[in-house]
Amino acid sequence: MTALSASPTAPCRTYDELVARVREGALGPDPRTQRIAVAFTTCQAVRHDGRGTGYRNEVLSLRLAEAVGSCAVEPGELPDGALDDCVGTDVARLLDHPLAAVRVAALDAYLMHITPHTPDHGAQPVALPAGSSLEKSRARAQAVVELLDLPAGSTVLVVGVVNSLLEALRSRGLDPVPCDLKGGVTEWGEPVVTDALAATGRCDALLVSGMTLGNGTFEPLREHALRHGKQLVMFAQTGSAVLPRFLGHGVSAVCAEPYPFFWLDGGPGVVHRYRCHGGAR
Repeated sequence: MTALSASPTAPCRTYDELVARVREGALGPDPRTQRIAVAFTTCQAVRHDGRGTGYRNEVLSLRLAEAVGSCAVEPGELPDGALDDCVGTDVARLLDHPLAAVRVAALDAYLMHITPHTPDHGAQPVALPAGSSLEKSRARAQAVVELLDLPAGSTVLVVGVVNSLLEALRSRGLDPVPCDLKGGVTEWGEPVVTDALAATGRCDALLVSGMTLGNGTFEPLREHALRHGKQLVMFAQTGSAVLPRFLGHGVSAVCAEPYPFFWLDGGPGVVHRYRCHGGAR
């Protein structure tokens, strides 16, 4: 394998292009030489104090040296043996794994290893104060919505319903359109649409979860934002090191939150914000 000449922080035009660069060793060490030491899942059930509904999260995480890459999955979706498939296996092989979650987590771990969230890689740290689960959720939501540059009255498609994000958007006079594959209603009884692409046409901007990397809906949303010149802000526990690679190519900003996530600890934390300064290309 011959490494190509490319900056390790060079942006990519498509997800497939990014994966191809990693395979070729164009961004860092040969992925065939990088082995996953630890694989684990984190399962969470939450119902914030004062909220009428709760939810569950499950995340697959892979550790490569000092880095942890993650991909959220639907609870119970990972088959038995998925963790065993990953440990001791090199990144190149995991990029071909039949499970999308494994492929995304492996890519995230590799990119986190070569380009951690530091200012010299474009990240701006934002401190999250210690507090209850709801207090930390609201603090993170504030850090995310500040990345949107929109006038009051604008409509924002929110892909991946997080009640604190909906609350933060409304506090800024923005009109959220909640979207999630599970459907249902929000904490406030608003209907949740299930087809993100069908809803994009009536929205001025997109606020999208990194989970879209794992379910295959990220690329169509990125392409829509790029084609129509709309802001696309990503909030990312899944693929936190992956999504900054698309700044300027449909993605306008990223709030990256690598493992450990805010909901795991009541102490202070940090998220990392990235902004596109050159406009969409």
